[in-house]
Amino acid sequence: MGHIGDLVTLNNPAFIHDTALLYGKISIGEGSSVWPYVVMRCEAAEIRIGKMSNIQDFVMIHYGSGSPTIVGDYCSITHHATLHGCEIGDHCLIGINATIMDNAKIGAGSIVAGNAIVTEGAVFPPNSVIGGVPAKRLAERDNSKANIMNAHFYHEIARGYAEGRERLDDEAQARLKKLAEE
Repeated sequence: MGHIGDLVTLNNPAFIHDTALLYGKISIGEGSSVWPYVVMRCEAAEIRIGKMSNIQDFVMIHYGSGSPTIVGDYCSITHHATLHGCEIGDHCLIGINATIMDNAKIGAGSIVAGNAIVTEGAVFPPNSVIGGVPAKRLAERDNSKANIMNAHFYHEIARGYAEGRERLDDEAQARLKKLAEE
């Protein structure tokens, strides 16, 4: 049912669900995961997903008007989010049903709240907490550690799915606990 086009580059991802639809020039980074019913389309420019990032269920990613869509390392793009020709820095979390529009930039270590709409050309510095319609910077806080832990959590789940397990096993939970304690 899914599709991975000829121009898609897979750099040893942890998991790509068989319903994902990937068209055009796309690069998926090492250890990253692409979940059920994700659609990425890129007829021009490019889409780049960094390492250890997760693109969750029903996410839509498209290039913008002449601009690529770039997702950094250790990011979580959560359920039903839409990314359109924007740049997401490393260690970010984009909340459920958030929309990030053309030429917008989200700085590293940031969180975009669920249902937020980041308008065209909006730029947010690192360590921003962003929310609202239109989205505004609500606070400054380095969210990197929590966002990296969330990326590791999804990486462990992805490894399980790739091996035919739909739940975290004891070893995966132990690895996550050890990471949280560091």
